[in-house]
Amino acid sequence: MNTVAPTTPARVLDIQGLRIRLPGTARPVLDGIDLHVGAGETVALVGESGSGKTLTSRSALNLLPPGAVVEGTVRVGGQDVLTLNAQRLRALRTDTVAMIFQDPRAALNPLRRLGDFLVESVTLTRRMSRPDATARAAELLRAVGLDASALHKYPGQVSGGMLQRVMIAAALMGDPALLLADEPTTALDVTTQAEVIALLAELRERFGTGLLFVTHDLDLAAAIADRVYVMYAGRMVENGPAEALFARPRHPYTAALLASTPRPEAPAGRLAAIDGQPPDLRQALPGCPFAARCPLATALCHERVPEPRPAPVGPTHQAACHHSDRLEESPLDV
Repeated sequence: MNTVAPTTPARVLDIQGLRIRLPGTARPVLDGIDLHVGAGETVALVGESGSGKTLTSRSALNLLPPGAVVEGTVRVGGQDVLTLNAQRLRALRTDTVAMIFQDPRAALNPLRRLGDFLVESVTLTRRMSRPDATARAAELLRAVGLDASALHKYPGQVSGGMLQRVMIAAALMGDPALLLADEPTTALDVTTQAEVIALLAELRERFGTGLLFVTHDLDLAAAIADRVYVMYAGRMVENGPAEALFARPRHPYTAALLASTPRPEAPAGRLAAIDGQPPDLRQALPGCPFAARCPLATALCHERVPEPRPAPVGPTHQAACHHSDRLEESPLDV
């Protein structure tokens, strides 16, 4: 009997060997990043502030800091965005990829109504009539918990949480193939957060949209993501299927993050914490960037950077750790 092998979804985002160095730093702010998102797939990117999550997501739009020296490839829909000219890059940002930024006020003109912000881009780039675009904007505003009357308001007349919902609606206006979401639900209450997550899931189901979801919320990442990447100090330290990664982490940093997540069932007392601070970008690091904070670190960890390798729990689960086997034998309790 013939069997059909499962198909792998086409990659709407494929980052390989991305290395970004900024003036005044002793080491790259992103160092050898490999990451991909398939069509219809939700991928979460987690880690402490300053780990490089936002810069990684912005690379998909070629929104990089001035003076950045870049190596590697960042392909969106098969096109390397790092090599596109201004016209082709503008077309890609219009037709293929959209981003929900963390700070909505930075993206909005305080002198223009929210309806203008939502409607003008699609009427200019997608040849949609203004009445149709306005109807689409009103529909999406209702989907994120806002009344259509918000179309007539100015940014200064609504709260920060409401503006974040407007930004989510704006990103969905063009039905993008790839959606980059940088902490999109941080300013929202729990009920609205659930509605937004449901909306993003519906978009994925209806249009096969790939979603890269940047978040500090490990529980949220576990709930929505198919796969998870864990970043630390500009490097990917672990990645794998969400269920397996959260159930059996194979990098000490991932285990420490999970141990420090507040739990209602945990006994009262001081919350677990990761001792120390992330490394300074002005200092070179010959070994693992997490070695100074890791309870499993040996001399090898301080001398040699670990390369990602399949974890003992499965070939699609990778960890950049010299001692994944020790973590497998004795789970880390931070």
